[in-house]
Amino acid sequence: MSNTSEIRSEFIEKAEAIILKNISNEQFGVSELAEVMNMSRSNLLRKIKKDTELSASQFIRQVRLVKSMELLKLNSMTVSEISYQVGFGSTSYFIKCFREFYGYPPGEAGKRKIEDGPVKKQSGLFSKYRWLFLGLASVILIVLSVFVFNKKDAKPIEVEKSIAVLPFKNESSDSLNLYFVNGLMQSSLNNLQKIGDLRVISRTSVEKYRKTTMTIPEIAEELNVNYLVEGSGQRVGDKVLLNIQLIQASSDRPIWVEQYSREVGDVFSLQNEVAKKIANAIKAIVTPEELQQIEKKPTESLLAYDFYLRALDHYYSRSKEGLETAVSLFEKAIENDEQFALAYAHIAFAYYFMDLNQADKQHTEDINNYSDKALLYDSKSAESLISKALYYMTIEDYRLALPYLEKALEYNPNSSPVIQMLSDLYARAIPNTSKYLEYALKGIQLDVASNDSIAKSYTYLHLSNALIQTGFVDEAMTYIDKSLDYNPKNYFSPLVKTYIIYAKNRDLDEIKNRLIYEYNKDSTRLDILQEIAKACYFQREYDSAFIHYENFANARVKYGLDMYPQEDLKISWVYAKKGLDTQAKIFENSYAAYCEKDQSIYKSASLASKYAFEGKNDQAIEQLKNFATQNDIQYWILVFMEIDPIIEPLKNHPEYKSVMKNIEEGFWKNHNKLKKSLEEKGLL
Repeated sequence: MSNTSEIRSEFIEKAEAIILKNISNEQFGVSELAEVMNMSRSNLLRKIKKDTELSASQFIRQVRLVKSMELLKLNSMTVSEISYQVGFGSTSYFIKCFREFYGYPPGEAGKRKIEDGPVKKQSGLFSKYRWLFLGLASVILIVLSVFVFNKKDAKPIEVEKSIAVLPFKNESSDSLNLYFVNGLMQSSLNNLQKIGDLRVISRTSVEKYRKTTMTIPEIAEELNVNYLVEGSGQRVGDKVLLNIQLIQASSDRPIWVEQYSREVGDVFSLQNEVAKKIANAIKAIVTPEELQQIEKKPTESLLAYDFYLRALDHYYSRSKEGLETAVSLFEKAIENDEQFALAYAHIAFAYYFMDLNQADKQHTEDINNYSDKALLYDSKSAESLISKALYYMTIEDYRLALPYLEKALEYNPNSSPVIQMLSDLYARAIPNTSKYLEYALKGIQLDVASNDSIAKSYTYLHLSNALIQTGFVDEAMTYIDKSLDYNPKNYFSPLVKTYIIYAKNRDLDEIKNRLIYEYNKDSTRLDILQEIAKACYFQREYDSAFIHYENFANARVKYGLDMYPQEDLKISWVYAKKGLDTQAKIFENSYAAYCEKDQSIYKSASLASKYAFEGKNDQAIEQLKNFATQNDIQYWILVFMEIDPIIEPLKNHPEYKSVMKNIEEGFWKNHNKLKKSLEEKGLL
């Protein structure tokens, strides 16, 4: 009979060999390994855990790190190159994992003394039982640490308080009971989201597990959480029956279980009690203000609450019919409680979604009126504040929307919709690259497992764009590749990837050819047409630039489009080079009008270009000095300003080099400060 340990060792060696074969593929993870080994994911997780005391993802990461050490000892590639060679999409994440595993950064690997040169795969007895030896060594180190170190100085390992509330199960044979069970789940989720000491996964991320066959460890690994809440319930007459348990993912065991049988009239105190007991079980800090929010009763009318819960199921469908049905049910809720702030807020939400993609808005005043009612009856509700922000976003007064969203985030720190809206506002309406990136990263943490690959593709596109704007080039490339993996037909990802590649290679021919390739796939893309013209402009190929700019400008007039007004000075420059002075003047005046209206942090840079174009070099330099004082500017300023023909005459100015140096140093100072801040917050 074979030795059990030996069988396990052979299994681990086979798994290790498969991982090494796919070492450079960042997407090769637990599911891929299980498929190649002809095993179910749950069996793979169980066997790896049993043989190595590691989770499957930890085991894969460890194999990658050991291989990275071998490559580092060869000393033929940079740390960044090796990180990608062993399947880490982010160099900074690779360095973090390497330091945690080996105790020093990868840059020091070549300086460390290794008797036999580069690390090689062990053979013989150690190879067969290396996991057992490593486990024994860990035990010995732990025992020694008890005697060597003072217990008072020992710091317990902090487990992140991350949690997901899975869809509750309907235990009733009556399918109409489902709305009530869903309401219990949503209320539990909402209450936990109000606790800032927790990271709570969004509803959109957990909905896909409603009918899943995945195990708790598998779900927890996919959601990247340490705790899961499972529940089931039903309403029987005037009774609410609820079974709920909090499961620790690492042990797959409940750490808190409760069965409730309460009167329907006690449903609000039941929901509050569940949230407080879960928070207490995982030692989450709940502030008095958060406790006040949790204990707040949404309504005094059970009938109003029942209509509200019925409406939510239709509201979350986001279809036109679903939203219209939801509005009528929310209105019935208000008929039974005229001070029901949540119902008013959700009517405003529903009208916002009805109008979202409509050129002719039908419900602007409805959104305004219902949001005002929501705020009147509960000004400290995140939902009330969001509804008013949506009104200001509808009328495009984004600066007035901002304080409502930021205040909403105070009352609900885990609100994925608020974080997404803030990220979008700081990306385009109120440019701030640092805040754009921070909210994009927070959004990824809370909305990690959307069931829609297209939505996930755009989420990664958003994050990649935020990363490249702040100078995180390698990380941006990682996420733009993920965006295209989820949806190769993503409309904007190829364009963003083109510019990320340029940021790495600084090859204008390459960027132009890539742009032409994308444009040939869809010649209606005026955004790409303008980018091709700009690439030719930067190369001083004015004949080609003119052809593309002329086609772009004509299409803009023909279709009445107000797009890329900030590029009109480049168009004017190209027209002037072709001797078309009258047309050039039109574009120059258009750009001057754009500068006049510009209230962004880029106004000084825009004016610097305007004055340089006019030959007013001293005034241009003064504007660049003003611009050098701005924080959170886009990386593209550094990338393209130095090759801009309009800026070229300023290079002879005695102060040009020092001003540009100040802009560049300011950018990287802000970049490093941002990087440190994001790392401290666990976002990067």
